Amino acid sequence: MTEIHTPRLLLRRWLDDDLVPMSEIHADPDVMRWVGDGAPRSFEETSQDIEAWEEEWDEEGFGIFAVELLASGELAGAVGLYLADSPPAVADHVAVCWRLGRQYWGQGYASEAAQATLEFALQDRGLDRVVAVCRTSDTASANVLDKLGMRATGTAQDPDTGHDLRVYGIDLTEYEA
Repeated sequence: MTEIHTPRLLLRRWLDDDLVPMSEIHADPDVMRWVGDGAPRSFEETSQDIEAWEEEWDEEGFGIFAVELLASGELAGAVGLYLADSPPAVADHVAVCWRLGRQYWGQGYASEAAQATLEFALQDRGLDRVVAVCRTSDTASANVLDKLGMRATGTAQDPDTGHDLRVYGIDLTEYEA
């Protein structure tokens, strides 16, 4: 079982007990406003998400981790890698993403988890490049991407929602652990 320990977090595969807390995170409009079409996700949709994330682990050897706080054992959210299919600028590239419950914002958890995930991608999984996308108005995510050393490489438009996106990337040769 793939696990990553950071000073404050455990990144791990999904457990049955994670469904309720992750569905609560997905039900928060403030959390979801930067994800996809911005709509909160139902319990059933969250269940399908976790199932799909686990399938990607089995098929690709990477996926979305559950983010657990070491101090309390609470599920703080999700972070990980996925094979992007859209927008066309990143299609077929491995992308890093995260979403944390609102009560965990502003404490450095997203940066800590995303940094560990990026290191996992480039050093453990041997990927040559990792990309990311965020809405141009999502300054918090842009700050995390900057902290990761990812560079803005262009813009795109989400073909499903029409949102303007900024595209980021980092190559193994640019990565500093």
